[in-house]
Amino acid sequence: MKRAARTRHRDRHVQGLRVHYREAGTPSSTAVVLLHGAPSSSSSFREVLPVLGEHAYVVAPDIPGFGFSDVPPVEEYEYTYEGLSRVIEALLDDLGVTEYVLFVTDYGTPVGYYMATRHPERVLGLVVQNGNAHDAGLGEGWDSARRFWADPTEENRAALPQWLTFEGTRDTYLAGLPAEVAELHPPESWHLDWERLSRPGSTEVYFQFFHDYRNHVARFGEIADYHANHQPPCMVLWGRHDPAFDIAEVLAYHQELTTFEAHIFDAGHFLLETHAAEVAGLLVDFTRDVFDRAGTAGFAEAPRPRATGPS
Repeated sequence: MKRAARTRHRDRHVQGLRVHYREAGTPSSTAVVLLHGAPSSSSSFREVLPVLGEHAYVVAPDIPGFGFSDVPPVEEYEYTYEGLSRVIEALLDDLGVTEYVLFVTDYGTPVGYYMATRHPERVLGLVVQNGNAHDAGLGEGWDSARRFWADPTEENRAALPQWLTFEGTRDTYLAGLPAEVAELHPPESWHLDWERLSRPGSTEVYFQFFHDYRNHVARFGEIADYHANHQPPCMVLWGRHDPAFDIAEVLAYHQELTTFEAHIFDAGHFLLETHAAEVAGLLVDFTRDVFDRAGTAGFAEAPRPRATGPS
């Protein structure tokens, strides 16, 4: 029977903010960094951390504005993906992490790509789970967002989907899922997300993330150049019922990257809520291959159970 590493829950102060993070495995300069989406937190990786931590050092921060990290009001803090990427980098520097496999999903994707394009030498490999970096993934459902980004009037804001509600939070998990997949989702996930999101001022913080997403979209060309020029080994994991990002996004990654694999699941936007065991196994294999390819230390084979009885 395989052992699982224990997950530690810690806080550090970097760039004037308290950042909560989960970690597993033996601290090392080489790590796996897991960046969550919205409106969730590092809790998304709760089942992955103990498995992956048996093989590598794993860090999963709560991006400021989410989870148990600081949530300064928008009047006091400018929420941009570029700025928050520097907070996460400062956390990794504080932890002594200098190179890593980078896992991104949803709103963690812009944060991760700022890190990758700024310091490509640090990113040994890239895992994308329902994270968008191409026009191919932005279907008609984003038309109202594009109109608002181009002309942020109250009228255009009022025309946006009403996702900053309890029902909208729940639908982020369940929208578009067949019944047999929806019933696999633990309901506490969206209840806990909404408990955090409904704190005074938090929905406006979340809206700032949405508003700054336009700058991520504007960087798609730069991200394509990063893929083409640096060719990070890449694994794409995709829940095919995602109502936010079109499955055509998977092929867009395939067209740019030479070392590429994709795994498509009968799942939704929050893939790890229903397929954590499968994803954890894929992450172990991918991390082993990436670390071997890079010739870096940091991956450990799980100890085999001791035999009992006569040989």
